Amino acid sequence: MDVSVRNLSLAREAFDAIIVPVGPDRALQPDGAAVDRAMGGILSTALGDADFEGGVGKAMVIPTLGHLPARRVVVVGIGAAAALSVAAVTRAWSVGIRAARDSGARTVASAAPPTGTDIAATDAYRAAATGAVLGAYEFLEYRTLDRPTRAVDSLTFAADSDEARRGVADGTAVAGGVSLARDLVNQPPDALYPERLAEIAQDVAGRTGLECRIHDRQALESMGAGATLGVGKGSAREPRLIHLTYTPQGPSLGSVGFVGKAITFDTGGINLKPTGGGLEHMKSDMAGGAAVIGAMSVLRALGVPFTVHGVVASAENMLSSTAFRPGDVLRAMNGKTIEVISTDAEGRLVLADALTYTARQGAHAMIDLATLTGASVVALGQQAAGVFGTSQPLVDDILAASGRTGELMWHMPLWPEYRELIRGDVADLKNSGGRPAGAVTAALFLKEFTEGVDWVHLDIAGPAWTERVTDLSTKGGTGYPVRTLLAFLENRASRRPNA
Repeated sequence: MDVSVRNLSLAREAFDAIIVPVGPDRALQPDGAAVDRAMGGILSTALGDADFEGGVGKAMVIPTLGHLPARRVVVVGIGAAAALSVAAVTRAWSVGIRAARDSGARTVASAAPPTGTDIAATDAYRAAATGAVLGAYEFLEYRTLDRPTRAVDSLTFAADSDEARRGVADGTAVAGGVSLARDLVNQPPDALYPERLAEIAQDVAGRTGLECRIHDRQALESMGAGATLGVGKGSAREPRLIHLTYTPQGPSLGSVGFVGKAITFDTGGINLKPTGGGLEHMKSDMAGGAAVIGAMSVLRALGVPFTVHGVVASAENMLSSTAFRPGDVLRAMNGKTIEVISTDAEGRLVLADALTYTARQGAHAMIDLATLTGASVVALGQQAAGVFGTSQPLVDDILAASGRTGELMWHMPLWPEYRELIRGDVADLKNSGGRPAGAVTAALFLKEFTEGVDWVHLDIAGPAWTERVTDLSTKGGTGYPVRTLLAFLENRASRRPNA
């Protein structure tokens, strides 16, 4: 879908649909009011007759009945003005573009998105463009039968300002990063394995101005990445450590590391996952790595003033005669030894090496993201990630970015008393502390490999994949939390006096 900005009159030009925002009081903003006048008041009358409440995530399609060159108006709810937010605008335009598409529209124009105390014009256009692209997203690469025939080809915002142009450009870039992450998660595991993921990362780097280094099995052996190598032993597809680096054009304000788990398929290994337990969705166990690649792909477009290392630890956890076993002892890159209690607790093993590696690149702060534990889903459900960290300011910055994007997160504890649960019997550590506090002990395990660098761990096991259509996502990979990672960097940059 092409998204653009053009100085136009919504009431005078022929589009298949026009998107107009409305709040709970059904009051129309200037663009919408002009459309209503051209329709002889039919729009406002229809809203009243339908008792449209203007809630966020609600949309209504109203035919223009020949009163306008445009064929239909799509009214989107934006909620109460006092509660207007970036997240609300993003959801509204996502739902709006879908309603337009489902009504048969191919060309769509949009009124200006609303602004408020906490949302400037550039932010509003960025949110609307992001939402529209995400709402239009579909993964159809492997569909040959019953392919959808309805799609929006273009969305044009009726505007003529630098704020609108900048906002739309940034919004489409951000949505492109999310869509890339979704595409990677949705790929079948026979088409996406560690080597192929590394090739895609190299291609992304070439297109988006990043440096890329790929560490293969031999390189991992030289680095002493025994935890990653242990996980990958059972597969014919050898592991890879992917290192993307973004360097700003101007002075760098510091170095940040994004570290992603990318188990391209997780059988559980010797501790085999049961049939009926979602095994067919274990291709999504690389969602953390996908989000890192998606976020890294947008940094040049946004002009982020930090050096950013995107490190993706990728392996396939397969069951074979060479697979690692419960009882094995692995030696991680930092020299610590790990007693394998469960081969299905493999994500923390590849992250152990990746965190140590990233810390040694000089990162001042690290954020890892991983579909790590079912315990996080039990605690927080399918829509929210657990946030663990060693630095309260870093945790606060992540939560602030999450609050702005609407990607739900909740601060979880790193109680040192629970460290005993992962103390090894024959090695330094165990890779599982059992079911009680499973998300906490997994995070405490990762902490052992952070080299003292400020660190936050995001357990995205719930929100990385959805079994139902939501306001922002189709079924499958969601691209969570690409938008929050980018907002985190931008928020930090805006607080720096020389940014």
